[in-house]
Amino acid sequence: MSADTDDGPTASPLRADARRNREQILRAAREVFTDQGPDAPLDEIARRAGVGIATLYRRFPRRDDLHRGVAVEVLTALIGAANRAAAEEDDACLALRRFLHTALDLKIGSVLPSLLGRFTADDVLDGMPGDAVDPVDALLVRAQAQGRIRPDVVFGDITLMIIRLSRPLPGGGRFAADDALAHRQLDVYLDGLRPTGSPRPTTPLGGPAVDVEAFKRLRERLIDDAYGARADADDVSHDDSRADARDVSRDDSGADVRVADVRADDG
Repeated sequence: MSADTDDGPTASPLRADARRNREQILRAAREVFTDQGPDAPLDEIARRAGVGIATLYRRFPRRDDLHRGVAVEVLTALIGAANRAAAEEDDACLALRRFLHTALDLKIGSVLPSLLGRFTADDVLDGMPGDAVDPVDALLVRAQAQGRIRPDVVFGDITLMIIRLSRPLPGGGRFAADDALAHRQLDVYLDGLRPTGSPRPTTPLGGPAVDVEAFKRLRERLIDDAYGARADADDVSHDDSRADARDVSRDDSGADVRVADVRADDG
């Protein structure tokens, strides 16, 4: 299934504006599903995408279609990133690093797990234009043959680590520099894959340097923000409970009146 066609057996090429709308919806859905889960409000996705809710439903008539569309888009992007890195970089280690940073931006460790249970493997893997696993594994083997990565590293060491790194910190995105920090930590990890005796890396680390004092401030903020979010949720829950109690009270009052009226009539 291509991102440039409508879904379904009678797929047809999309106009440029329709293709742009579809891409914006999928990008927004990826963010919202990651933050709020697969049952997040569709109008929030439409708002972030900058389209009307009718446009979203025209592209994705059912929520399941949107779930599957997000998964297919992410996996297709991974395949493209792996193939481009392999074709455009002579240094396999640089190619692998380039691919993994792209995979981190796609948030594969948070968006796909958030959708698990909403589709089968066949729903998304059948008809895919290849598999990112094969070119990435080939890059790893090449990098090891070039003496750039220690020989005991295996495929799961890099792919499962990228899944871990692409999960947001606790707090639902309240740490604005979370993405930049993940890229910094990925570089630290990749530098640690060098064989014994390799020259030390000379490229400075990017992203925020969270020293001990910065970590203490971040820890306090995450805890306080989480407490505030829970307090707000409890307030909403209490308001809903009071409203339900008022509704029940009105219903009970009406029922009592009706019973009294019946008894008066019987008398």
